Amino acid sequence: MALPAAKMLVKKLFISSASIAPARLSTRSFSFSSVDGARAVGVIRKSRSEKDKKLRQKQKDLLLKRRTRSDREVDKEWFVDKFGRGDSAHVPVMLGEVLDVFSSVPLKSFADCTLGAGGHSSVIIQGHPEMEFYVGLDVDPVAHQTAQSQLATISESNNRPVVLQMHTILMNFKHIKSVLHEIGGSYAISGVNGIFMDLGVSSMQVDNVERGFSVLKDGPLDMRMNPQASLKAEDIINSWPAEEIGRILQDYGEESNWFSIQNKIIKARSTGGLHSTGELVNLIRGSTCSSRGGRQGWIKTATRVFQALRIAVNDELNTLKDSIHSSFDCLAPGGRLAVISFHSLEDRIVKQAFLEIIGRKNDADNEMVDCQEPKSPIANDPWMKHIIHGQNARILTKRPITPSESEESLNPRSRSAKLRVIEKI
Repeated sequence: MALPAAKMLVKKLFISSASIAPARLSTRSFSFSSVDGARAVGVIRKSRSEKDKKLRQKQKDLLLKRRTRSDREVDKEWFVDKFGRGDSAHVPVMLGEVLDVFSSVPLKSFADCTLGAGGHSSVIIQGHPEMEFYVGLDVDPVAHQTAQSQLATISESNNRPVVLQMHTILMNFKHIKSVLHEIGGSYAISGVNGIFMDLGVSSMQVDNVERGFSVLKDGPLDMRMNPQASLKAEDIINSWPAEEIGRILQDYGEESNWFSIQNKIIKARSTGGLHSTGELVNLIRGSTCSSRGGRQGWIKTATRVFQALRIAVNDELNTLKDSIHSSFDCLAPGGRLAVISFHSLEDRIVKQAFLEIIGRKNDADNEMVDCQEPKSPIANDPWMKHIIHGQNARILTKRPITPSESEESLNPRSRSAKLRVIEKI
């Protein structure tokens, strides 16, 4: 009985609804004042802003999950006494973490591929009195000269139990193999115990207006790490084809507004071109939408453009990949290669090169899920959280180590640093 009753009820409902004439909606019901429209637009913009904010926070949280923040606290009094408040000519980044990387290695021989002002090297040498052989490389003559005077006092110290054979050479680290073959003696055959790379532009380079690295200071469009090199940023800006400029803005700067900036650079050639960092920055400001974060918006865009030009001028990415493989070949069994990178392109190359070394072909953007990992940190080396094993090496940092919160607060320029380490078996 229930089923026929239900059918009858449905039939009545359909008949009733069909017999009801559809309501006619007046066009007036859709009209609204300009004030209402402004409010509606404001609500939409606010909603989009909140969604963008949540998306940025989600991306930030994901980034934090994919890295290992250092738990090493920086002594504020020591830091300020040594380097001021981050405004020193050069502040070595993640100094304590780098010391930890090599602390458990008998470091009789060591190579610093990016000598800079000698900040990392001087502390590492002092921390390893057993060191017998040291070589530091840099293409910047100013940095090389600064480091020489810094390291001279250490090499002449009478407190060392062994004589330290020290070499500082004005040369790009891509020549690490040939340098060791020429001056390394027995270490050219047996290999060295440690190699270090700090890929960032040093503070003394950024702060030197004549080098053209700074977004905030007007100077020549140079950007050469090696002042003796022939190619300058000015040459790229004023003579390279439009397609090539667009490519480096996309590939090396990861700049979304690359097409507009490329076109304005090409257009500027008709009025004499661009010849200073100030002129380039003004062009970028004119190409950046005012709604994109105000002053910080154009500064971020300019930073990406400057990064792209610097990488192109110095052929940094190709040099880096080749140098990582060459440096690993120069390690002795048990030796470690530590690399600090400062942007995603560098870190991706370091990560992929390490994977290639241990015989894995995973894409650098994917998680390395098929690797053995210890359930707890290795004894005596608590900074090792996850290890990836290979036949000839092991990656000691599945995820990069990043600066501690205390270091970032004392030295904001360190915030984008990432440290990766590989050990030869």
